[in-house]
Amino acid sequence: MEEAKGFVRRVLLVKFKAETAPDHVERLIKDYSNLVNLVKSLKTWHMGKDASIENLHEGFTHVFELTFEDAKGAAAYVVHPAHLEFHERIGPHVEKQP
Repeated sequence: MEEAKGFVRRVLLVKFKAETAPDHVERLIKDYSNLVNLVKSLKTWHMGKDASIENLHEGFTHVFELTFEDAKGAAAYVVHPAHLEFHERIGPHVEKQP
C-alpha cells in the first residue's frame, strides 16, 4: 500500500454500552473532541450519530472522523500521551468498535 500524501483521515465507528449514562457519553465525546487542541498533527475532528437509512449501521451509534496533516501525523497521534490516556478512559464504555 502506498503511503498517503497530504491530509489523511481516520474514521472510527463506536457503539457505547447501554449502561453508560448519556451524560457520561457526552462528556467522553467532549473530551475526545478536545484532542484536536492537544495533538499538533490532528487538524480536524468531526462527530455524528449514525443515521443509516439502509439499516447497515450494524449497531454502531457514533461516527468520528479525524484529519491529520499526513500519515506520519496519524502515526504520532496513535502513540500520543493524550490519545493513550483518553483511550484508557473511553475503553470501558465501548461495546463495539470495528
